[in-house]
Formats: sequence, structure tokens, C-alpha cells
Amino acid sequence: MSQQGATLQTYNNELVKCIEDLCTKRDELQKQILNEEEEKAKIQNDIRILSERLAKINESLAKKIASRTEYDKTIAETEAAYMKILESSQTLLHVLKKETGKDKAQPSHSQGSLREKTGTQT
Repeated sequence: MSQQGATLQTYNNELVKCIEDLCTKRDELQKQILNEEEEKAKIQNDIRILSERLAKINESLAKKIASRTEYDKTIAETEAAYMKILESSQTLLHVLKKETGKDKAQPSHSQGSLREKTGTQT
């Protein structure tokens, strides 16, 4: 029986060593799990912060794009009005030059008002 006792003791020692090795591996794995959970929490916090920042930037960007669109509209309307003013100025200048030329050539010619000659009204 001492032979069997020695064999059982050897098995017992090997079993205890295997259990201790498993416990060591488990502890190492637990440390890795804790480290990764900590990293995960940091990344999730970073994502939350970046998501909030992205939302603010998107909101700001939308407002600025709307403002730019209004500027574009105002510029287009102003340029169109300016072109009409230029055209009217050219027409007025042409009429004035024509009338000035007539006055020099025919001083006794009827002197109508400028409104009558340009066809404009006030």
C-alpha cells in the first residue's frame, strides 16, 4: 500500500501543481481583462466626447452654410440690381449725348423735358 500511497501522493502533487498553474493563468488573464476593460472605458469616453464635438461642429457648419447661402443670394440680387443701374446709366448717358448733340446742331428745336425724351417716370 505504500507504493499506492506514493503514487497517489505523486498524482495529488501533480494535480495541485496543475491547479496552481491554472490559477496563475487565470490571474494573468484577469489582469488582461481588467486592462482591456479600462482601455474600453477610456475609448468609450473618448467616443462620447468626440461625438459631442462632432455634433457641435455639424450644427455650426449647418448655420455657416445657411449664412453663406444667404450671402450668395444677396450678392446675386445686388449684382443684378447693379447691372440694371449700369444699363440705365448707359441709356441715360446715350440720351444726354444725343440731346446735347441736337441742341448744338439745332438750338431752336423744341426743348422737351428729359423724362419725355428718356421715357422714364418719377
